[in-house]
Amino acid sequence: MPVITLPTADGGLQPFTWPDVAPVEPAGMSRNRVAYAAAHVVGRPAHPTAIDWDATLKIREHLWDCRLGVAEAMDTAQRGAGLSWPQARELIRRTLEAARTRPEALVASGCGTDQLAPGPDVTLDDVVAAYEEQMAYVEAHDGRVILMASRALASAARSPDDYLAVYDRLLGQARERVIIHWLGPMFDQALAGYWGADDIDAAMEVAVSLIQAHAKRVEGIKISLLDKSKEIAMRRRLPDGVRMYTGDDFDFAELIGGDAVGHSDALLGIFDAMAPAAGAALHELAVGRRGRFDAILAPCVPFSRHVFGAPTRFYKTGVVFMAWLNGHQDHFAMLGGQESERSPSHLAEVFRLAAAAGLLRDPAMAADRMQTFCRTQGIVA
Repeated sequence: MPVITLPTADGGLQPFTWPDVAPVEPAGMSRNRVAYAAAHVVGRPAHPTAIDWDATLKIREHLWDCRLGVAEAMDTAQRGAGLSWPQARELIRRTLEAARTRPEALVASGCGTDQLAPGPDVTLDDVVAAYEEQMAYVEAHDGRVILMASRALASAARSPDDYLAVYDRLLGQARERVIIHWLGPMFDQALAGYWGADDIDAAMEVAVSLIQAHAKRVEGIKISLLDKSKEIAMRRRLPDGVRMYTGDDFDFAELIGGDAVGHSDALLGIFDAMAPAAGAALHELAVGRRGRFDAILAPCVPFSRHVFGAPTRFYKTGVVFMAWLNGHQDHFAMLGGQESERSPSHLAEVFRLAAAAGLLRDPAMAADRMQTFCRTQGIVA
């Protein structure tokens, strides 16, 4: 491997020593967990609002090849942060069409209210109507619905009862069971106080009461609170048949592996960046080799914790950087120029941790691209 020099967090430079770690292959097809990767979109250089549709769909094909489901048009796809609702519609349609050619392909699509700008004049009826528009679109294309957390609802609601009233109306008309999505404020500050309470335990009471009242219409709930104790406590209270989908990119390995009482399934943005390792680990878990599952994912956890480090909302930059390093796209460009939201030293650490976890499928290509990136940033050893 070529010797390369990388920037460090303290502003210095340091030669990179390649670890003696082989790239992880997505071996094995067995599954005893439902696992979705929230997939990113590929932008176009010099066109901050344009999507490279061919490259974007190839990302989905890669995830399906690793026997992961695709959670489409979620925050990993820059929903609400560069991806508009018209673009999300097109993304959902194209992905569902591609999935029809693959009988094993699993897709669930995000439905929110991002066509509705939060404001003092927005009513709960407006929020419901916005959700209904997006749900109707997904269902018209025979898609599964993820009810995304809504900025407009967080702004308009005045009490937990307002949340319950909105979700009661939506769940009452859903054609099939849905996944509810609870995204914490570390991902989106506009969602602080979701479910009508700043206290997480109080908010959880509201969410659990909703699910208990609609257990036959809720397939699962995906929570991204980055607090494994809260997730475990909540999943132990879910009705039979309702899944807990972990969105905890800090402790996903432990939560998916589970304990004597239960486990979480997965709906994770980090799985986009580590799909082969995720697929291989899930196979090992399904065939009863928990030790191998733990061993594969152990080095992936510090990688993920770094990618999702504060400010967490910019984790998407690391996900796209990994896709470029691994040759899944020809450039490091994001909608709205968000590739610039992480520092070169942060991305250099993404590279180091990815190498240590066996997540760089072609180390020579990854090294060449890392060197190219450093040169574009004026970093020369």
